[in-house]
Amino acid sequence: MHWDTGNIAFMLVSTSLVMLMTPGLAFFYGGLVGRKNVLTIMIQSFVSMGVTTVLWVVCGYSMAFSGSYGDATNPDIGGVIGNFNMAFLHGVTPSTPFPGSPSIPLIVFIAYQMMFAQITPALITGAFANRVTFKAYLLFLVAWLLLVYFPVAHMVWGGGILQHAGVLDFAGGIVVHATAGFAALAAVFYVGKRRVADAGLHSIPLVALGTGLLWFGWYGFNAGSELKVDPVTSMAFLNTDVAASFAAMTWLVLAWTIEKKPKFVGLLTGSIAGLAAVTPAAGYVTTNTAILIGIVSSVVCYYAISLKNRMQWDDALDVWGVHGVGGVVGVFALGLFATKLVNPEGGADGLFQGNAAFFFKETGAAAGAAAYAFAFTYVMLKVIDKMTPVKVTAAEEEQGLDQSQHGEQAYI
Repeated sequence: MHWDTGNIAFMLVSTSLVMLMTPGLAFFYGGLVGRKNVLTIMIQSFVSMGVTTVLWVVCGYSMAFSGSYGDATNPDIGGVIGNFNMAFLHGVTPSTPFPGSPSIPLIVFIAYQMMFAQITPALITGAFANRVTFKAYLLFLVAWLLLVYFPVAHMVWGGGILQHAGVLDFAGGIVVHATAGFAALAAVFYVGKRRVADAGLHSIPLVALGTGLLWFGWYGFNAGSELKVDPVTSMAFLNTDVAASFAAMTWLVLAWTIEKKPKFVGLLTGSIAGLAAVTPAAGYVTTNTAILIGIVSSVVCYYAISLKNRMQWDDALDVWGVHGVGGVVGVFALGLFATKLVNPEGGADGLFQGNAAFFFKETGAAAGAAAYAFAFTYVMLKVIDKMTPVKVTAAEEEQGLDQSQHGEQAYI
């Protein structure tokens, strides 16, 4: 077997970058909550790294990436979930090649995709900040990975029914952002409002640190999703930064105009919206389209958060408004603007290139994934609530979850 050491090195670096995003998310969310709940929101991200790794090795990788829809020799289960032939990474050796990019070992791809699985449920935690017991969260984390993330990842990326139908998602607009964002909205509706008004936003520097780590990690998230080093990798890398930067500046100007002050948190939030939106399209569209994605996602997400505020939905850290809405905007843009001129091998032409069918596939897949994640999350929380209380008591909320749930304090 001829290994390409350059591709292997690039993918290991990309894997490390994506891993860094989960601690980055912990800092981002940690700065946005009040002083009494910092450790609680941060441990929810960090524990996802541990729990997801265990599940991934035991069965998660096999559920997401084993078997293929319509394959008589190695079928999946109904095109919805993989088989269990690779549970505990059965049959994987250091010299097993990855079929999708044979110049790298399969173990590299397994590690890379594991990092995606780690951050996706952690995104949801910002929606129910300060309100959910740690025991209920752990049950939620396991159930959500097994019954939402792994099936959707298989359907879109792992040889499932949507992949065979021609649905594209370069780095996770459907698999990561649409599912997490709309699951977050379901959690908001089920858990309800905080009883104790949270001072919130206790450390903007922590938010900035988290944003920097997320932005840095996103190059591995998007450029690494080409799974090798070629011109598409470079395009995805550039599109990632361009969309984030244009989105950040758009949010800054928009908020400055409406709120009369150029706010740092607005700039940071805008960049995350642009990053989420360009994720599904990064390796399939031109840089001019990435500019448009950045601008449009920033405006749409800004007004989505305004709608959330008017409706009094207590999405504490705007997971739905930034990740859910941003991811869907990106998938919509992919359906419109995709061009094989950027990615002649793995890409497609979108509606503006005369391919209306691709546009409808993309929007249908995003809508279906979002609806499934929303409905399943709501029902799942209801079931968990019968096993152990999902919501903390009023007294625990008043005390702060750092102390009541974990017996620790971020600040003395």
